[in-house]
Amino acid sequence: MSFASSRGCGLRRAARPTRRLADGADDPRRAALELTPTALYAPDMATIAADRPQLERRARLLAWGGNTWHLVEFAIAVGAGIAASSVALVAFGIDSLIEVAAGGVIIWLFSGGRGESDSAERRAQQVIAVSFYALAVYVVVASVRSFAGSHPDASYVGIGLALVTAPTMPLLARAKRRVGRQLGSRATES
Repeated sequence: MSFASSRGCGLRRAARPTRRLADGADDPRRAALELTPTALYAPDMATIAADRPQLERRARLLAWGGNTWHLVEFAIAVGAGIAASSVALVAFGIDSLIEVAAGGVIIWLFSGGRGESDSAERRAQQVIAVSFYALAVYVVVASVRSFAGSHPDASYVGIGLALVTAPTMPLLARAKRRVGRQLGSRATES
């Protein structure tokens, strides 16, 4: 059986017997193929397991920091959106509030020993997904209502908020995504 046609991740299972050469020695090519995925990733997994408390703390700190910013962003965006009659700006503010809720879910997930629980991870993903669906419903309804009505005024506060948010939020998202990948938490990555 060739390497390309091997099962799984292209690696043979270690449980299979090794092929012997004519002189009775093990075939070194066969031994190289007998690494299991666990054997390949064991050093990294051990490092992640040792660093897991630090990674969970980093995830919580990123969530707290993000929540602080999102609360400020919420207040500014909703205030400016109401003043300018802008559905988009109000939706931006509501999105910030949803991000606060998502950050709260991440704090909950990595507090009280739930960080390695598959059911807690799944629940966290579901709560975050439902919150974003709620935002989508608001945007659609408010957009349809304002489509027939008046157009929003210009909001220089909203423009300033966008100028601050545009370069900073991708940095926060990248840091959260990196920690989420290291923890194996899709909820943290989202």
